[in-house]
Amino acid sequence: MSSTSKHWMEQAIYDLDTARAMFDSGRYLYVLFCCQQAAEKMLKAIIAERTKGLPPRIHQLMRLAEVAGLEVSGERAEFLRELSAYYIHTRYPEEIKDLASQAKKEEARRVLDHTEEVLQWLNSML
Repeated sequence: MSSTSKHWMEQAIYDLDTARAMFDSGRYLYVLFCCQQAAEKMLKAIIAERTKGLPPRIHQLMRLAEVAGLEVSGERAEFLRELSAYYIHTRYPEEIKDLASQAKKEEARRVLDHTEEVLQWLNSML
């Protein structure tokens, strides 16, 4: 594994660990954001490994999967689209309050569990 790929993978794991810590502290909005970041960085690790170059500076997870040459369909594709929305929404202050009100414990647990599964799948491709 290249050093660039390894760096992206390590950052993805760090973000997933942060999502877990945010869940334990009840900061559910940031669970969602950190889950998106973890998936994004793991996809970028795959891109870096496969292309031997830098991944694009985009945040749409399905687009990153496409650049990585991955076939993603069904529930997994739907989930990656859902995670992408958490990046966009958390970037605009006027939307944070609305998203935070929707970020409940049960939803954060579901997203965290699915993200862990997706990261295991993505990691198997490195």
